[in-house]
Amino acid sequence: MKPLLAIALFTFGAARADELDSKWEKEIAGIEKRLKDAPPKPGGVVFAGSSSIRLWDLKKSFPDLAATNVGFGGSEVRDSSAFAARIILPHEPNAIVFYAGDNDIANKRTPQQVADDFAEFAKAIHAKLPKCRILFVAIKPSPSRRAFYESQTKANALVKVAAANDGRIGYIDVVAPMLGKDGEPKAALFEKDQLHLNAKGYELWTGLVEKALAGK
Repeated sequence: MKPLLAIALFTFGAARADELDSKWEKEIAGIEKRLKDAPPKPGGVVFAGSSSIRLWDLKKSFPDLAATNVGFGGSEVRDSSAFAARIILPHEPNAIVFYAGDNDIANKRTPQQVADDFAEFAKAIHAKLPKCRILFVAIKPSPSRRAFYESQTKANALVKVAAANDGRIGYIDVVAPMLGKDGEPKAALFEKDQLHLNAKGYELWTGLVEKALAGK
């Protein structure tokens, strides 16, 4: 690599790190404190990703599962990668249920970028926890983001291919069950904002995640 290019990439990376630190530090620090006060036992399941994870009442949905929630709202796939060493890896989970990509597409990340970002996330996890299963919950179709459905579908397809080539990665298809006979997202699964899941939406996801964790 040419020196000037190397310096440019380093500068860009440092700027990205500074941006992440300033944007998420308060929330990440809060997650760290919460888990320090009540440390999860190694070998459990970590739920990571954006607001669809953060808002999930895991104790209600999975009362018998050693589940830990480290989601932070508004985040993209690469944000979870940036903070994996602080909020995921220390807890040594056997499995990670991961949902992100929704905000990425809305923020004009391409399907290929989303897939590449997820590959980097998996790489970061497996570098420290080589046997950890990572279950990618497909980017959901929602009424408020119907315009992004094509890009979401492409991103999901790319991740699904990657999952098929790595036994440690699973793909959970939540898309088909969330669509009505007309091919449109079922409004009854969402809160008033028609973006975030309501109780019915989480009930649907819970059943699908349970099957995936059981290897079905």
